Amino acid sequence: MVKIPAPRYRSRTMKKVQRKTPGGKTVTHYKAKKVGAPICGVCGRPLSAVPRSDEVLKFSKSNRRPNRPYGGNLCPICMRRMIKQKVRSIVMGP
Repeated sequence: MVKIPAPRYRSRTMKKVQRKTPGGKTVTHYKAKKVGAPICGVCGRPLSAVPRSDEVLKFSKSNRRPNRPYGGNLCPICMRRMIKQKVRSIVMGP
């Protein structure tokens, strides 16, 4: 008799892991896949101060992302470059 997994496990978002029980049977366990690291919107580099977790919404707002302009979207190098461009465009004018 083949046992069908519960509907919540029948998607490709769940990772299948084969485990051997102490009785000698091989069973399938379903685990959530690891979340990818957040990346910079400009250069694609992984963001350093942003946690790599699917439970980010449980963290306080200050722990979710860096508290700076473009924090959580741009890496510090691209952020610095973006701010310099904006300041220069304001100072120089159109």
